[in-house]
Order: sequence, then C-alpha cells, then structure tokens
Amino acid sequence: MAPTLNPAQREAIHYLDGPLLVLAGAGSGKTRVIVQKLAYLVEKCGYSPKNIAAITFTNKAANEMRERVGKLLSGKDAKGMTICTFHALGMQIMREEAPLLGYKKQFSIFDTADTGKIISELLGAPDRQDIRQAQTMISNWKAAFISPETALDNAQSDTDRRFAQLYKRYEETLRAYQAVDFDDLIKLPVELFQKFPDALARWQHRLLYILVDEYQDTNVCQYQLMKLLSGTRAGLTVVGDDDQSIYAWRGASSENINNLQKDYPNLKVVKLEQNYRSSQRILQSANILIKNNTKLFDKNLWSEHGLGDQVRIFAARDEDHEAEAVVMKLLAHKYEYGTKFSDYAILYRSNHLSRVFEEQLRSQNVPYTVSGGTSFFEKAEIKDVVAYLRLIANPDDDPAFIRAITTPKRGVGNSTLEKLASYAGLRNVSLFEAAFESTMAHQLLPRQHEELLTFCNFISRMQERAGKEECTPVITDLMAAIDYEAWLFDTHEPRQAETKWENVSDFVGWIKRKSEADSKTLLEITQTIALMNLLESRQEEFDAVSLSTLHAAKGLEYGHVFMVGVEEGILPHERSELPEQIEEERRLMYVGITRAQRSLQISYCIKRKQGKEWKTCEASRFLKELPTDDLVYAGSQPAGTAPEITKDEGKARLARLKSMLGQPVNPDNHPST
Repeated sequence: MAPTLNPAQREAIHYLDGPLLVLAGAGSGKTRVIVQKLAYLVEKCGYSPKNIAAITFTNKAANEMRERVGKLLSGKDAKGMTICTFHALGMQIMREEAPLLGYKKQFSIFDTADTGKIISELLGAPDRQDIRQAQTMISNWKAAFISPETALDNAQSDTDRRFAQLYKRYEETLRAYQAVDFDDLIKLPVELFQKFPDALARWQHRLLYILVDEYQDTNVCQYQLMKLLSGTRAGLTVVGDDDQSIYAWRGASSENINNLQKDYPNLKVVKLEQNYRSSQRILQSANILIKNNTKLFDKNLWSEHGLGDQVRIFAARDEDHEAEAVVMKLLAHKYEYGTKFSDYAILYRSNHLSRVFEEQLRSQNVPYTVSGGTSFFEKAEIKDVVAYLRLIANPDDDPAFIRAITTPKRGVGNSTLEKLASYAGLRNVSLFEAAFESTMAHQLLPRQHEELLTFCNFISRMQERAGKEECTPVITDLMAAIDYEAWLFDTHEPRQAETKWENVSDFVGWIKRKSEADSKTLLEITQTIALMNLLESRQEEFDAVSLSTLHAAKGLEYGHVFMVGVEEGILPHERSELPEQIEEERRLMYVGITRAQRSLQISYCIKRKQGKEWKTCEASRFLKELPTDDLVYAGSQPAGTAPEITKDEGKARLARLKSMLGQPVNPDNHPST
C-alpha cells in the first residue's frame, strides 16, 4: 500500500471481516480509498476482478475510478471488474434477465422527454408544471419502491389520488411499448430478485464483493438492490458522508445509514476526518455549522493546510451590487495573486440567481461556464438519430417510430399516422406491427400504404443486420439511407445545419469507437446510449470561472469560492419548513463551504427586486451559526452576528490595508497559491 495513506484510510482498505461503513468527510480522499481497496481485493485477497462491483452515481465518477484502478493494477488485471452507476448495473441485470419479467431483451429506455410526452397524453395535454409534478411524484414512488396500488391506497388528497391513478396507466403504457424509465432500471431488478431466487443466486455468485460510493445519496430502491446482491455473505463496503446528504427531494433516504446498522448488527464504522482540501478556518466553519444537525455519528474535519484566511461575509445593497462586488473582488484577487479563472467558483442555491452574475462576468469579458447546461442527448439532432436506433432495437417503441418516420419526412403524413395509431389502438399492437397487418392496407390509399411499408421494411432489414454484423458498416449505411445531412441543410440555416451535422458526426464517430472498443453490436450499444451522458466525456477543460448550483458543485473543489444569495427564503429555501428540511438545507450550506480550498466569501442582499417591488431580505440563519472568530464582515451586518468595530479599530485596519497595497505582494507567502 502507498506509504502516504493515513491510518484511517489504511484501516478502511484492509477491513474485510464483515460489512463496512466508511464515513468519509468532505475532501478526505474517499475515491482513493475505494480505488486502493479494489486493487487490494485483487492483489492481496485473491478476488477475481469479474467478482467485484464498484457502484457510483455518475458516469464521470465511474470513468475516473476505472482509469485509476487500471493504473494501479495493470490494465489487464482490472478487466472484467464492474465499475458503473446503479442504473448501468440495473440495465446489465435487466438485459440478461428481462424475459423473466415479461420484457424482451431489447427493451427501450425512455428519458424525461419521452415520459413527459406519455404523461402529457394521459393527462390530456395539461401545462408543463403539471407534467413535471407528475414525473416527480412517480419517480419518488418508484425510488421508495411503492407500487401504483399502494400509492392509491396511501393517497391523502385529490392530487395524490389523481397522480396515483395516472401512475397505474403510465406503467401500463410503458409496458405496452416494451419500455422502462430510469427509475425502473433499479426498481425492476429489485422486483426480479424478490420474485426469482434463482436469478438472485446467479448474481450473488457473480458479484462476491460490492463497494458503493456516495452511499448517502441512495434511495430505498437502491438500498434494497445493494442488500439483495450482497446477501448473507455481506461482502460490502459503503462510502459516504451523512453531512452531505442533499438529495431527499430526489428520493435519497438519509435513513439508509440507520438501516445499515439495523440490518447489519456487526457493521464496522471507520471515519475519515483528515481533510486534504481546505484550510483550517474553512473547516472550523463547516464543523461548527453542521453540529447544529441531529447526527448518528460525529465527525470533526481537520487539515494540515494551516489556519488560512478568515471567511468573509459581505452584505450587498441588492443583487446588482452583489454581482458587481463579487466579480470585482474575484478580478482583484486574480490579478493580485496570479491565479487562473478556473480557480474560482460562484455558487448559489437556485439557477435563477445566476443571471446577474453572468451579465457582470460578460461585461468584464471574464470567461465562465454554467453547470447543468443542455445535455448532448437533449439536442434535437441527436434525439432524431437515436429514435432510429431505438426503433431498430425495439420496433414496439411507438414514440421512436413516430419521431423516426417524420424526421426526415418519409412521405408518411399526419393522416396516415392518425389512421395507423387508431388501428393499432383497437388491435392493442404497436404502430410497427399494425403497419404489416393486411386490414391496414384497406384503410390507406395505395401510395400511403406503400410509403409506410417501405419505411417499416427498411427498419426490419436494419434490425436484422444490427444484431449480427459489426456496428460500423451498419450505422454508416443507416446514416446514408436516411440522408439526414441533406435534410438538415434543406430545413435549417447553413450555419445552424453545419453545427447540427457536426454534432451528429461526433455522435456517430463515438458509436463506432465505442462499439469497436467494447466489441458490441449496434443493438447492444443502443441501450448503453440511454445511460451515457456524452457531455461528461466531451467537455474540455478550459480556464473559466465556474457558475454552479450548490447541488451540482458536490464532489468538486475550487481554490476560491463565492457563495451568493445566502438569505432566508433562498438558503434555507422558502419551502423548507420542517426540521428535517432545514437540516437538509444546512447540509447544502456545508457542501458549499467545503468546496473551498483557500478562501471563502459568503454574500447576501439587503433587498431584492420581486417583479416591480423591492423586498427586504434577511441574512440566512446559518450565518449566525458560524464561528465569529473566523469571520470578517463587510457591508451591513446581520444583527447579533459580529462584534462592533470602534472608529479607532477601523482607522487601524485602513492603515494596514494601505500599507499592504503599497508593498509588492509575494504570491509564495499567500495561501491561495
């Protein structure tokens, strides 16, 4: 083992006498522990890589882990190890076991847009908010492993009842399309293992040791899947931080740490408290803040990075003043200490707060990136091509059928599709299947029927090839046959068409490379696509300030952090009323503080504009919980949070500042470098 591991890290890596919970504080080197443990299992404990699974929450984390394990073991030794997200593991299980649950192996995976369309049709095209609310409720029911019947039994309001009834029809529709949504990729394997002990035994025998990263983010369903797979053998290490559990709104259950203790009485707990990221003052603020939460385990983060700068609290007149002050301070700091733009982050509770900061950064010609931009797969041109792939993989996928046959147009108009849809509905078959039935021919004009069959026969031919032949010639022929490039240039401005075609070419190139690297056919690649976020592998690093929500910043670190809009009603959020909701908001504040390595400034506004009115704002209650000795205030101060400064002290500070500015600054003596 590397000599630089600390004693707690070493203990976490070597412990194999039963289930283990590693409570890994922010910046405590948890990925390193997981990677070293994976190598230890193979090199020193005789595990075969194919019997080990490391489960993460993002493709990015899985890719990083895979790369690091590959370097520790020679690449060959790591081959066969399962390092993937919960959803990718669920898909792997479903791909092999789907027939047991009545699905074919080439089921479709529907994204948010697909499920939104289904819900919209079932609700009779309501407003977007209604659709989003329905999607969230259904997703949370699935995450909590609640069936439509149970949801209906538990319904306490008309809205709950309405959505529970919708949930049942939604499930029936998905089943008819031979499709699943993202939540099903966890829920269905749990159902499968509960109903079919033989299937469970197969997978338990295959995965003898399981590591779970970001354990605090697991929901009820994910916990059940992990528990079923690890079985009575309990070859299990989970790594997480209860202080960074910030996804209750997405179904994550902070109870899962309690559940571990109940379900595994012999659970061993190892705490990683040495922080390799931040200076001590930043950590003291984080430690003292989070002590206000009720906790199962206490942690006290510490570091060897020295005391560091005090945390600065800044009160701005309004949001424009806040944005201007933050950007000016950021630029002054950058030029004074010769740092890079990418050393800085501006973090906020809600997306709408970013606008004024973007305007201010643009006006100062500062490069920046905003987290949570449009996913590559959300682009219309990518969804068009994916519709063809989905239909080839699963002809029962009606949404894919409609998108493919109409983009580019195939001589099949709306009236043909309407007749086809109503006939398919009566017969209870998919649109694709209905097209081939002899009765359908009598309902259409000969030309209409001919165009329809030409398209369907083309899909059948491609499907036959996609399951047998190498991927590259199949995708090449598909793109040539649909003539998508010509259609783009016929229907869009030249520059727009060029950008779209470039995206499609990138995408097709990626499919070819991926299929060669993994020796997969086009059919196998198609299911993988639904889980891939190409953005994660395509985004190039460049020197820019990061603008991000606190949620999206989890897991990241920056030299210098500006947390903005830290006010009552924003952080904690105005919809947080219950004690457990306030505790989650406090954890979000903790996540923001612990992103900072060398300096942290927290700001809030005295007033904000709401529509045409001005609204008085109050500093967040969390600011009053920070240790006063580690803070410096500027602007107006929240009542009772800072000591009064006398006139003489003010003059002395000003004199010190002037003398500092009059001398050349040596960056080597500053903790920011």
